[in-house]
Amino acid sequence: MRQIAASIMCADQFHLADELRRLEAADIQLLHCDVMDGVYVNNLALGPEYLTALRAATSIPLDIHLATVTPLKYVDMFQVAKPEYMSFHVEAASDAMEVIRRIKSYNIKPSIALNPETPVEAIFPYLDHVNMVLMMTVNPGFAGQEFNKNVLTKIAILKEKIKDNPYAPLIEVDGNINGHTVGLMRDALPDVFVLGTSTLFHQNDTYDYTTRSLKIWSEID
Repeated sequence: MRQIAASIMCADQFHLADELRRLEAADIQLLHCDVMDGVYVNNLALGPEYLTALRAATSIPLDIHLATVTPLKYVDMFQVAKPEYMSFHVEAASDAMEVIRRIKSYNIKPSIALNPETPVEAIFPYLDHVNMVLMMTVNPGFAGQEFNKNVLTKIAILKEKIKDNPYAPLIEVDGNINGHTVGLMRDALPDVFVLGTSTLFHQNDTYDYTTRSLKIWSEID
């Protein structure tokens, strides 16, 4: 079953309570929460107090994406938000299995993320230990970047790798996800789609969030 994760960083922060109610009414399955340290990426976003308050304000589960160095430190810092998923970058972890074990110790589902230029084979040793793989289709840090079509091959390779695995992780994609780019993934379709400014928020139209979120499937149904 395909799922939508709304990138909460892209929401109207001055009217966040209203945004949450609209997302709940649209049956959005996850809130994708980017945590950025200004070191691993050239941006800062979403501290633990913010995400803890967010968790208390909505019934939608959190999907925390740690775009940080020293992921173990941030796992400990952000576990208080009680997310459903927490992802860290394979590129930033000196011992990915240690990070996975730490996430699991907090009863959080681990996810492993990789950047567009990272070979997909880098995460193969961890596929039996994570619940989700976050495939970045842009470089993490800023919204509005161009979708990297090279990631399409990586998704296809990953789908082939896990096709006979009964415990296969979900595949999540993040970065300029819209009707067109979802259509490009038709032959190797991921499971979770992170929607932000290019599809869901700040659009100059009269559609509600339900209509906007369903509109992207028109390219593949």
